[in-house]
Amino acid sequence: MNSVNQLKNYINGRWRDSESGHAGEVINPATGLAIAKVPISSKQEVEECILAADKAFDGWRRVPVTKRIQYMFQFKNLLEEHADELAKIITNECGKTYKESIGEIRRGIENVENSCGMPMLMQGTNNEDIATGVDEHMIRQPLGVVTAITPFNFPAMIPLWFLPYALAAGNCFILKPSEKVPMATTKIFELLDQLDLPPGVVQLVNGDKTAVDVLLEHPAVRAVSFVGSTPVAKYIYATASANGKRVQAQGGAKNMVIVLPDADMDMTTRIVGDSAFGCAGQRCLANSLAITVGSAREPFTKAISEKAAGLKVGYGLNDDTEMGPVISPQSRERVYEFVETGAKEGGRILVDGRGKNVESYDGGFWAFPTIMDDIAPGSSIAKTEIFGPLFGLMHVDTVDEAIELINSQVYGNMACLFTSSGAAARQFRYEAKAGNIGINIGVAAPMAYFPFSGWKESFFGDLHAQGHHAVEFYTQTKVIVERWIRDWDRKF
Repeated sequence: MNSVNQLKNYINGRWRDSESGHAGEVINPATGLAIAKVPISSKQEVEECILAADKAFDGWRRVPVTKRIQYMFQFKNLLEEHADELAKIITNECGKTYKESIGEIRRGIENVENSCGMPMLMQGTNNEDIATGVDEHMIRQPLGVVTAITPFNFPAMIPLWFLPYALAAGNCFILKPSEKVPMATTKIFELLDQLDLPPGVVQLVNGDKTAVDVLLEHPAVRAVSFVGSTPVAKYIYATASANGKRVQAQGGAKNMVIVLPDADMDMTTRIVGDSAFGCAGQRCLANSLAITVGSAREPFTKAISEKAAGLKVGYGLNDDTEMGPVISPQSRERVYEFVETGAKEGGRILVDGRGKNVESYDGGFWAFPTIMDDIAPGSSIAKTEIFGPLFGLMHVDTVDEAIELINSQVYGNMACLFTSSGAAARQFRYEAKAGNIGINIGVAAPMAYFPFSGWKESFFGDLHAQGHHAVEFYTQTKVIVERWIRDWDRKF
């Protein structure tokens, strides 16, 4: 992908060049070269997008849900047909391996499939004769205009956490993707454009904080979905909720994994390594710290260090690549700085991923896997989401101490345990204060029909993405209490 594409917005059913006169560069992180220009839309363009959605809503909500899901069935088929093309786009703009990109698309398609059950998912409830001759019903109706602001690390999957549910439930949807990775979403909207949806029902607006603020503040926008860092999630939640909107804002994470002495070390090492270094550690469910208990310390430390040192780092479209680059030079420097900080705070570098390059890709943003031992509980590495391939090791004597370490942190996105003990597993899943729990699983990513359940400062709001939570988030309940008097009854 050597050519530079000029991307557009998709507003009111057609592709449009931005009138702002401002654009950013989309960089392939494996080469350091620009592959596209993304528009930085003006306030006026975002407002026009919102007004088009607001105008389209009344007609779209009247389309029977059985017909709305037919669009989703078609959309699912188009995503399947173009999965290979989408995966290559994701790899080139995001850096992850082709295998990881295909996996991302698969998980996104699962949400489209799940949304096709909307006729049942949004069903209401009723009771006859709550009083003599009086019936009561609760129905679900769409909200109106809704929006999602999505991050760079899963440019296809995360938009699909939101878009299919919103549309199938009868809402009009606006996507503001990360300006770092807008090419996959552009392709997704090219597929949506083939569905002949009514103009304004689904729209794509590229931009920066200016675009975000318009979406957060405009009175016609009823709900906001966000995935990103905790500081930005707090801002999104505070601003949007202050403007009377529903909000689901997923923030950062510091996911810990406990390794007990009775764990299968070969399996544990493979799974934890894949979790820590998959997508170059740039995912909100990446294991970033391992807590070994008792005699698990020596074998796991040795095995995970060998795993990290042996990973093949390179361009994601090469067949033998196991880990790609980080997203930007700033991300690489952030990883390097935390390695320095960790060493100053007493950590021991077992595998050093700094200062290495990939042959024929000297311009890439390479940060090789790094393993750091003896991480102190109060240190920067123990508390901060690094979002890169830096994996830390901590050591305690009991599972109770390990669970206490997990529960003492401010984040609560995911926690995992590796063991052969059912009793230990039950104690962990019962006591661990995190919304997504893995038992002998390194990435406890919920399926589409379960909510993505972050806790504490990993999530702000009440209803999460996916599953029934998505249906509840994108609908509002209406209760009807009614009495009908028959002419025969009037005689009495």
